[in-house]
Amino acid sequence: MLTTAQQRVFDGLLDRVVDELPPDLRELLEEVPLIVEDEPSAALLEQMQIDPANTDLCGLHWGTPLTERSVAHGSALPDRMMLFRGPLMRVAAYRGGRSKRALSGLERQIRVTVLHEIGHHFGLDEPGLAKLGYG
Repeated sequence: MLTTAQQRVFDGLLDRVVDELPPDLRELLEEVPLIVEDEPSAALLEQMQIDPANTDLCGLHWGTPLTERSVAHGSALPDRMMLFRGPLMRVAAYRGGRSKRALSGLERQIRVTVLHEIGHHFGLDEPGLAKLGYG
């Protein structure tokens, strides 16, 4: 479980990443909620058929990409994007502290994950995202 201080550091960096997005992408986040949790739930991992012992799921786009929508999409549940603090901190090798190096590594990983999930919203698949450097 993350400490309140760790959550605050993460959330401050996330705010900065979102503030630095182009206006069009920031507007998207007003339409597609960005939900932040410490860890993915066991139920979510089970639903996605992901082994909790072998994953660091950092983010998730839950919904129908814009490229796959039709007129019938109007009755679907709203899309959402999720970020998971713990896995992002582990992937970024963030061990705490406020050194510029530690914070910049975590901020970079948050940015990559936010852009990765936005890419899924716009219909990009894993190979396409990897080609852009967001894999």
